[in-house]
Amino acid sequence: MDTQGKEGSFMPIFIVLMASLLIAMFWNSMPIIKDSVHKILDPSAGALLNWNITYGMLIIISIMSFITTLTQKYLTDQKTMRELKAEQKKLNEEMKKLEVGSKEYRELSMKSLKFMGPMMKLSMRPIVFTGIPFLLLFRWFMDTFTKLGNPTFFGFLNWFWFYLIMSLIIGSVLRKILKVV
Repeated sequence: MDTQGKEGSFMPIFIVLMASLLIAMFWNSMPIIKDSVHKILDPSAGALLNWNITYGMLIIISIMSFITTLTQKYLTDQKTMRELKAEQKKLNEEMKKLEVGSKEYRELSMKSLKFMGPMMKLSMRPIVFTGIPFLLLFRWFMDTFTKLGNPTFFGFLNWFWFYLIMSLIIGSVLRKILKVV
């Protein structure tokens, strides 16, 4: 399988991560960042949370998961990802038949590791487009839920854990429906 040139570079991801780090660092010390985000999100996402905190949060999570899933579907080479995963699955099945530590097992293991880099680069490409907006949303969540007195969901989950669990569930369903690798 030839993946040469298809997986791209880590440089855009690195740039987005660095920009995200700077935004996080200057969130409170540069009011223009914080105020701009609040001006956009308070009337939209904030209105949902004020209407009903649990259902509003579920709607926000669903929208974010939908955007993430669409971004994954259309910004990654799905065909190449499927091929890489199929090849890796085939190697894993062959490795199960071999004795751990044998020469053949080690060779297949090394061959399997060669797929990790291209798969990671392909799967991380959407972060370039969603990283900063999601970071801004998370910072807004922190401010908003602090202002609301740090409410809990289902009586024991803070907003972060509720977001994480629900986004995993909703995202899995959406990936299945939209056939995203």
